[in-house]
Amino acid sequence: MRSFRTEIENPLVEKDIIELDRKIREFNGGNIDEEKFRSLRLARGVYGQRQQGVQMIRIKLPYGKVTSKQLLRIADVSDEYSRGRLHITTRQDIQIHYVDLNRTPELWAELERDDVTLREACGNTVRNVTASETAGIDINEPFDVSPYAHAVFQYFLRNPIGQEMGRKFKVSFSASDADTGLSYMHDLGFIAKVKNGERGFKVMLAGGLGSQPRHADELYSFLPADKIIPLMEGVIRIFDRHGERKSRAKARLKFLLKDIGLDGFKILLEQEQLAIPHQTYPIDYESYPSTSVAEVETPNVVIPNQAAFEKWKSTNLVPQKQKGYVAIGIKVLLGDFYTDKARKLARLVQNYAAGEIRLSLRQNILIPYVKEELIPFFYQELEKLDFVEAGYNKALDITACPGTDTCNLGIASSTGIAEELERLIKAEYPEYIDNPDVVIKISGCMNACGQHTMANIGFQGMSVRTKDKLVAPALQVLLGGGNFGNGNARFADKVIKIPSKRGPQALRLILDDFNANGNGASFADYYWEKGEPYFYDFLKPLADVDNLVLDDFIDWGNEEKYKKEIGIGECAGVIVDLVATLFFESQEKIDSAREALLEERWAASVYYSYQSIVNSAKALLTSGKVKVNTHAGIIRDFDTHYVATRKIPFTGGFEALALQLNKQKPSKEFAQNFLSDAMLVLDRLEAFRKMELSHA
Repeated sequence: MRSFRTEIENPLVEKDIIELDRKIREFNGGNIDEEKFRSLRLARGVYGQRQQGVQMIRIKLPYGKVTSKQLLRIADVSDEYSRGRLHITTRQDIQIHYVDLNRTPELWAELERDDVTLREACGNTVRNVTASETAGIDINEPFDVSPYAHAVFQYFLRNPIGQEMGRKFKVSFSASDADTGLSYMHDLGFIAKVKNGERGFKVMLAGGLGSQPRHADELYSFLPADKIIPLMEGVIRIFDRHGERKSRAKARLKFLLKDIGLDGFKILLEQEQLAIPHQTYPIDYESYPSTSVAEVETPNVVIPNQAAFEKWKSTNLVPQKQKGYVAIGIKVLLGDFYTDKARKLARLVQNYAAGEIRLSLRQNILIPYVKEELIPFFYQELEKLDFVEAGYNKALDITACPGTDTCNLGIASSTGIAEELERLIKAEYPEYIDNPDVVIKISGCMNACGQHTMANIGFQGMSVRTKDKLVAPALQVLLGGGNFGNGNARFADKVIKIPSKRGPQALRLILDDFNANGNGASFADYYWEKGEPYFYDFLKPLADVDNLVLDDFIDWGNEEKYKKEIGIGECAGVIVDLVATLFFESQEKIDSAREALLEERWAASVYYSYQSIVNSAKALLTSGKVKVNTHAGIIRDFDTHYVATRKIPFTGGFEALALQLNKQKPSKEFAQNFLSDAMLVLDRLEAFRKMELSHA
């Protein structure tokens, strides 16, 4: 086994990488179940892709901040282990594709040399903490949310409460009431507020996209900043225990809220308070690293095309609250750029700005802290990289997921139609190049990685079948979504399904009608005033599949006839639970609890013991073909099927034993006792299982 000890100073990171390397070897040797291995690698940023034998690697970049050194490191890694292409996601991560599984531990070790992690970028974990890309420079922000986003990232990374939930958990921070962090569509969304001179946040709970988007509930109009981490810990503990685990389609926090209601959730939150190790968690924002801007002389620059320069300035410069500075927005087509450009960009911002970039939720790049007198110079240098296309965060700036290019779940091409629609806007609707009020987003399937359900104009990849049972790529057209700020928004309506090759014509009809009948209203207001039937009527002719031609059966960006192929999605990190595997995992949790106890991490030890107890119960219930949808259900059902029937005795009942978790403060004594309980549970349940098998 390769040693990473000489390369990595952080022992936790070293342990993670060595563990991944060991598990890969066990998997290759046939000694570990494929589904269990999938869960492990997903939590370490290693994601299967549509093409067999290679992996997508997701690099976790909290709130989209990337230093020049980190970008250079990522570029080197992409060249060495992949194909030199970087993909910016709608969660401010960077993905690289076509990576050999066996090289992923080595790749991770290389990234960690500049404090870049893969940990919990995928799987049933707390995903990347996102934030407004303008955090720290926003002219309307009450304070910089970056230190708070970073503190949340650090606190929950490797935290046992968020490692094996029913599904993923997403968090965002918005710099101001404009809510550019999109709080309303997150499991937890925080909007910066100041009340009576105190820093805090408006808190939005249980939003989500997907096939059934849900607008988040307002949990608090103002929560002091030192309460956000204790609150999030309580929310995650409840989601972990009560959230759905069997049915992937119902396993997000939004479905739990739908079932029990906001008041019911608040009751559970109150019941959880004793178990949370910190009732307040002050965040030392003053120690957050200060910005250092390069001091350079202003180069002499001659701009040949002054008209193009002025157009670019009108759409791609972002005002900054720091006097004398602006931020420059780079429109990155579909979020894809290459390492040669990445290196030049990294050196440019290192030498002439603050040595950092921000990745945006719209798959773009923002360069903060550009001195106003250096704007012409930056334009000149960015033009050399083909990074001066006008239309940053405007209608022309279309968001799209990778779709059928690399994703297992892609149904139709999202990148191909996105490129075609951008060409159409440039050629036929140039006035929309600098229109900030029309947002177009595209996803290759219903999971909404391209965020189409929140767009003014959205398209979702689908398929359509003719009377002759021929299958063609299709698009669901969605209209009317919009972000209205301060946690208020609407999701788009599904209006009609059309063959994909008619997508450009649909956009023409929509924009033509908006130009003729919008009367100066925002697109969202125009849509809701007209109503869904109005748009269905004038788009209906495009839905006719009786007159398809050969070209309609070839998807955008492809040359071969369309074939609907959907693989197994890994977004949820679904695993198939086997009884022996569950007992093995219970022992692993006990080992982790013992280790945490030795390190005096009482709360972590308690949670590992709890996970072992539930896992052990889940093993026997699984063997008995009892549903194991939620942790809470597992605990209750074990009492019903095993304790009440006197098959396995537990004084006071199994539920009382397991839920000591939230009845006791996390102390050394309790952690020791609860670990003993977990060991007792595993011993009794494994002995019962052996007895069952011997009599089978």
